[in-house]
Amino acid sequence: MEINGEVVSDLYYYKDMELSEATRKALDKKGFTQATAIQGGAIPYFMQWRDVVAKAPTGTGKTYAFGIPMVEHIDPDSDKVQGLILAPTRELAIQIRDELRDLCAFREGVRVVCLYGGQPIEKQITQLKNRPQIVVATPGRLMDHMKRRTVRLDEVQTVVLDEADRMLDMGFIQDVTRILDRIPHRRNLGLFSATISREVMDISWVYQRDPVEITVRPVEENRPDIQQYAIQLTGREEKLETMVALLNAGGYERAIAFCNTKNMTDRLAGLLKMRGISCAAIHGDIQQRVREQTLKKFKEGKLRVLVATDVAARGLDIDDVDAVFNYDVPDEQEYYIHRIGRTGRAKKHGVSYTLMATVTEAVKMRDIARNTRMEIQLLKYDKDGCLTLVENPS
Repeated sequence: MEINGEVVSDLYYYKDMELSEATRKALDKKGFTQATAIQGGAIPYFMQWRDVVAKAPTGTGKTYAFGIPMVEHIDPDSDKVQGLILAPTRELAIQIRDELRDLCAFREGVRVVCLYGGQPIEKQITQLKNRPQIVVATPGRLMDHMKRRTVRLDEVQTVVLDEADRMLDMGFIQDVTRILDRIPHRRNLGLFSATISREVMDISWVYQRDPVEITVRPVEENRPDIQQYAIQLTGREEKLETMVALLNAGGYERAIAFCNTKNMTDRLAGLLKMRGISCAAIHGDIQQRVREQTLKKFKEGKLRVLVATDVAARGLDIDDVDAVFNYDVPDEQEYYIHRIGRTGRAKKHGVSYTLMATVTEAVKMRDIARNTRMEIQLLKYDKDGCLTLVENPS
């Protein structure tokens, strides 16, 4: 890890940080003792009210890196919004809210609400009447509440932009700047991202003061432990049976399968159900209420497979997926990285399978392997119907 360009240790423990008893109890309840690199780097500076620009790979614990100091700074006796977190998707916003509530388990009087589109705004207005101290929101829905004057941000002290690069790439930059302009007494701003784009740096230049720059590189000790396989098939009709066989042979209890289109997502979910595998689809056309129910079932272990489009690749933070299946080869290498990043998290071993049925898909996978410099083992079926390793793929 680097802080302001200087290489520092990646080894940190929560017991060595100046955290309250309530936060320590919450971490103990989760079974967490060792902080991740990004947490160890960011938490001390956030506690000092410093602005932070943090770049770290997906799955390295960014939520607690800003969540712990934000919760530590909250005055539970105040009924003003003191902390604001902006996220690009509803799914990520909900996930952040849930993790913050876990952190507040032993902190009486601290309330967290989540504001996002796709849910009746009246329900959120009712929640805001309970005077939360922390608001997690998507930019568009927060702007709606600001226009209605159902939320006030004039007492906000800490603002965090999570997945900042994606949020700005999605066209939220005007909403984000308008929101920041409405927070006159902000004490610090955190920009957390997997990549630092020009748009992220523009926000930093305008709204931050002497920020601490923290970079956690995807070096071996931080890179998720994921065994990656690409399987060459002779036709698309073989994909379903191959996936079912791998699911059963591997004994995977929780897996995510990615498809490139909403139609294929629904179709695959239906085909898996016909083979007795508990699963459900999640994509942008499914009602938000249904999506939330699906995610809840998946987290509770009531669904074995979640079939998703790339809307879920960066919008979810599910850290105990046994395997990822690329039923369709992704169109962009960034999608591949974020897809497989759903497994091998929290220092657990993970596995990913990419199913290739055409020359085009094989070419795309070769490009992904070359450009990402990842070790992806090529498999194919032999004459006896067994998967074998291709030693020297051409």
